[in-house]
Amino acid sequence: MSKQFISIKELALALNLSTSTVSRAFRNKDDIHPDTKKLILEKAKELGYYPNIYASNLRNSKSRTIAVIMPELANNFFSLAVKGIERVAQLNGYHTLIYVTDSLYEKEVEIIEDLYNGRVEGIIMSASGEGNDHRYINKLKSKNIPLVFFDRVYDDTDYPKVTTDDYESCFKAADYLLDNGCKTLAFLVIDKNVSIGNARMKGFEDACAKHNLPEDNALIIDCSNDFDESSSRIRQLLKTRKIDAIIASVERLAVAAYTVCLNENIKIPEDIKLISYSNLSIAHLLNPPLSTIAQPAENLGVNAAEILFDILKGLEPTNKNVILKSDIIQRKSTQFFR
Repeated sequence: MSKQFISIKELALALNLSTSTVSRAFRNKDDIHPDTKKLILEKAKELGYYPNIYASNLRNSKSRTIAVIMPELANNFFSLAVKGIERVAQLNGYHTLIYVTDSLYEKEVEIIEDLYNGRVEGIIMSASGEGNDHRYINKLKSKNIPLVFFDRVYDDTDYPKVTTDDYESCFKAADYLLDNGCKTLAFLVIDKNVSIGNARMKGFEDACAKHNLPEDNALIIDCSNDFDESSSRIRQLLKTRKIDAIIASVERLAVAAYTVCLNENIKIPEDIKLISYSNLSIAHLLNPPLSTIAQPAENLGVNAAEILFDILKGLEPTNKNVILKSDIIQRKSTQFFR
């Protein structure tokens, strides 16, 4: 098996420089020529050398810091998850560093590679969901930095994962709508390739198949993170098709759907039913109150953090694939009139 990392001595040898010169480049010393420093940094990245810039401070102690990597901050789900993570971290005397990928694969890679240097003792991550090459994650093992996934995961990795019953909860939501007489359903999704998007879509499809719903009546609408773009696609859908109900895979798509219905004078729930994955604390205050599939976000964070700290204490996790139940809360947006 080939080495994934090289030592500073090996890097110096490859450059025909002294280890002290290489070390000064990474410590940003003034007595090294800028061109030499650039050459060293480029060669280090090429050969896979990641200096532990904290090693001198941590030889006899630990950083007592963990990283939390997630796609976004402006989402109540992730705020609650971080709350759970920080609660466990504080009980263990640790601090947390928060990193946001904006659902970008390149940014996720950059953050992970930056953490090779020993800034943190462990990582809790909700994946960006992009890219098929996850070698940058597996390299963490060579640095003895444990990682635990929560919510959005990469199924081709063997790290511990804490998720919710995305397939089952979406199946139940669609099944409820179909049981009550809906004939045409639309599923709004941002990324079908992300683990949660794929599982929820499969639950939707299987519920429609159970009710023998024609494919043309079980619509999957690809949306995006851009509010205006998603709103445009939803508006086009509602102008061209008579839709009985919408299931939104994330709450921002529910907000877009509410906005479109308001602007187009489409009444919820009289003209169309709407249910969404959401942890909005004000869902019951919307007009009409929004039916939600509420994930146990804080408990997701707690479980992921507890697994990570077990690993940091040298304990083997009893369960490396934790699945928590979501609550389906029916409110007026899915009310049926008899």
